[in-house]
Amino acid sequence: MTVYKIVLADDHAMLREGIKKIINGSKGMEVVGEASNGLMLLKLLKHSIPDMVILDVSMPKLRGIEAAQEIRKQFPEVAVLFLSMHKSPEYLQKALASGARGYVAKDDTGSELIRAIKTIRCGGSYLSPMMMKELTDDPLGICRGQGRLAEDPLTTREREVLQLIADGKTSKEIAQLLFISIHTVNNHRKNIKHKLAIRKNTDLVKYALKHGYAL
Repeated sequence: MTVYKIVLADDHAMLREGIKKIINGSKGMEVVGEASNGLMLLKLLKHSIPDMVILDVSMPKLRGIEAAQEIRKQFPEVAVLFLSMHKSPEYLQKALASGARGYVAKDDTGSELIRAIKTIRCGGSYLSPMMMKELTDDPLGICRGQGRLAEDPLTTREREVLQLIADGKTSKEIAQLLFISIHTVNNHRKNIKHKLAIRKNTDLVKYALKHGYAL
């Protein structure tokens, strides 16, 4: 059997180490790469494409939800599985609507994670029993792209900038992290405020906190 290659993305090194041991201890699968944030994950995938990415919803620099959207666009052959502490319907639906094939809670057992990986590897979609009860609509329908969620007015780049603003980064720091000019960052700030009908920077941060852009 061909080894199923997996990349882990989570900002907690000890957690990644534990997940890596669980996966590498299971026959036919192997962790071949790790990332501590969403931007690092996307850079890693440009050099080595795995069969699956397992990532958290909340990560620095670029959230897992936005990272999953970019993976779906740039690397559609890569399966995405979320492993997160968040169990609210809002997080779950956004994660699945981003193109993920499954969602497992960090409270689940290691055997539940392996079961999810095997199910997705065989072409299926997977939600752990703990997560299934959080949705009243058809969760696997959302997982297959059939669910309808409220449309986010921000572009992917604007969401990246908003998260970095919520993380306390200056325009100069954001420009360096995203490899764009400070002028472009400030234009994104202006567009974000316009779209969200927000005038003050403090209100922008409050919006980011409320909608899960900050850790």
